[in-house]
Amino acid sequence: MQIEQRSQLHAGYPYNLSCDYSAIGKFFNFLLNNAGDPYIEPDFGLHSRKFEQEVLSFFAELYKIPENQFWGYVTAGGTEGNLYGMFLAREIYPDGILYSSQDSHYSIPKAAKLFRIQHNIVNSQINGEMNYDHFEKLISENRNYPAIINLNIGTTVKGAIDNLDKVLEILERNQIKDYYIHCDAALSGLILPFLDGAPQVNFQKPIDSIAISAKFIGSPLPCGVVLTKKKWVEKVETAIEYIGSSDTTILGSRNGHTPLILWYAIKTRGYDGLAKEAKTCIDNAQYLFQQLKIREYPCMLNKFSNTVVFQKPSQRLIKKWQLAIYENWVHIIVMQNIDRHKIDTFVNELLLEEGLVDNVENFQLQSALH
Repeated sequence: MQIEQRSQLHAGYPYNLSCDYSAIGKFFNFLLNNAGDPYIEPDFGLHSRKFEQEVLSFFAELYKIPENQFWGYVTAGGTEGNLYGMFLAREIYPDGILYSSQDSHYSIPKAAKLFRIQHNIVNSQINGEMNYDHFEKLISENRNYPAIINLNIGTTVKGAIDNLDKVLEILERNQIKDYYIHCDAALSGLILPFLDGAPQVNFQKPIDSIAISAKFIGSPLPCGVVLTKKKWVEKVETAIEYIGSSDTTILGSRNGHTPLILWYAIKTRGYDGLAKEAKTCIDNAQYLFQQLKIREYPCMLNKFSNTVVFQKPSQRLIKKWQLAIYENWVHIIVMQNIDRHKIDTFVNELLLEEGLVDNVENFQLQSALH
């Protein structure tokens, strides 16, 4: 089967393929629609709201926001979470200016177009992190307008983390009182909270919303979570008699199976299980990086990231391993299904393709020596 074969050689995109949800397969015999607000019981009964609420409570605890202060819902993925954050920001600050770096996900400029928000693009550093000097220059030039800021908590291509504390210092230094900070934590949102010494990005600091994808937790159906402050959602809430609920989400009908999938993953793996997976992925990314570095193959790895960026190899390898391309670079995102055996296999093929080793035995000898 083609899908099964391609799953074995999938390395360039951030999907955890080590998942088994057969235990809840029987629920796919039923329609589950979570239309409307996840906290309001609607007039129809085919939904999974109780599961969704438990999932949201897990993420609220992970991101340190009290139960009585937060609101959220299970989205169709990271893009919907980003759209929701930008939508709330625009409603709160209609004349606000959006700031996001060059390395931000393509859904951010899309949101600016959809919601007609003035958008200033901030330069990026070489590692993909925001250029804070350029950010401060743009902020100071527009200090009379509210600031809507998208921070990347793991950029799409390089896995870079924008520094929330530096951004807050710049806002304070320029006396910007009206601001909304959205965090795009699509992938790293389920990695950073489990890593010792990682940057603290949570609601104990003045962020306003965060979007997280289910890519790391793993789901056969694309989905994610968005969290925000309850007080902001109350500003956009509209009662809808037709469904007996409130219109507080981007989509109308929402997938009722994805909250069930996330609930099952959380319940069966727990905090400790997810923490172990996060640390393993980071360790294996370091292993891949070192295997390339000791052979002087051009590569880069940001701290607390599982995204290893390296020089673009042959098109054959790119297609075979489904690597993501950016200019003259590609990356492998080391997820749960990318173990060290698979890393060794890939590195061996890369070195043989590039003529950096003569044969498999030579490569294995070099690996043993290092």
